[in-house]
Amino acid sequence: MAQAPRKARSNGEASKAKILDAATEIASERGYDGTSIAQVSKRCGLPASSIYWHFADKDDLIAAVIERSFGRWLTAWSVPDGGDARQRVSQMSARVAEALRESPDFLRLGLMLALERRPVEPRAREMYLKVRAEAHQAIRDAAIELAPGLDDRGLDRLATYAMAGADGLFVAKEIGGDDVDLPVMFGLHASAVMAVAAELVGGAGE
Repeated sequence: MAQAPRKARSNGEASKAKILDAATEIASERGYDGTSIAQVSKRCGLPASSIYWHFADKDDLIAAVIERSFGRWLTAWSVPDGGDARQRVSQMSARVAEALRESPDFLRLGLMLALERRPVEPRAREMYLKVRAEAHQAIRDAAIELAPGLDDRGLDRLATYAMAGADGLFVAKEIGGDDVDLPVMFGLHASAVMAVAAELVGGAGE
């Protein structure tokens, strides 16, 4: 008898994953406004009632899409162990590049939400801004370890610069396609981040 609830939970999780996969694809193609429960239902092959069983509405669904994808992205921003500061930053940049290549829909959707303005902001946008703030803090924490001479203002500036560069490279990849080699570009970005860190440390007392 105990196996029935476990099987039901397993089926429920599988259905939820199919719904999230379909919503991610559609939202990354059409944006928040262009996504509907009907489209997600058609894409994943499950009735709308199944979607509403897992998610209250479209906004709740898109927020869940962002939350699910965030863990992989945040993990990529952690500092690897071993090696000097430059090697560790290079390894971290390579992991971020790989995360973006494997899951581009998360950042594509998130950037679209962040750039849009509405009288009432959807919870999905709030979720994306929240996870970006967590990523910013993770980079700041990494900078404390890798560039201990930085003050609070320098740490914030370096974290903002690192994230802005990653955003820009992602947009360049979206526009340029295969002409943009993300690992190579992120390697260059790692060198630029280290140079900026050194400059900020040097000017910390000014």
